[in-house]
Amino acid sequence: MEVNDALVENLANLARLQFNEAEKEIIKHDLQRMIHFVDKLNELDTEGVAPLLHMSDNVNVLREDVVQGSVSREEGVKNAPDTDGIFFKVPKVIRKTEA
Repeated sequence: MEVNDALVENLANLARLQFNEAEKEIIKHDLQRMIHFVDKLNELDTEGVAPLLHMSDNVNVLREDVVQGSVSREEGVKNAPDTDGIFFKVPKVIRKTEA
């Protein structure tokens, strides 16, 4: 695969990035090195090697989900700095700007 200016510009456009000419040259060089590395990996004989799907043989090490009760509304707002008894009150953080 050839790494050229068009490829770098297309990748930059897809990633919504902007590069100057010096940065494009660095990226072209880095991409060419990555492609060369992958080509080296393709030279390996992987015949008879099973694909690795998981890093361990454990199937599921997570606990079972257990339905439990939750705290009541009164307990939930008990330690809140400001509440109306039902909801938490917080400072307004969204301002309407004039266009």
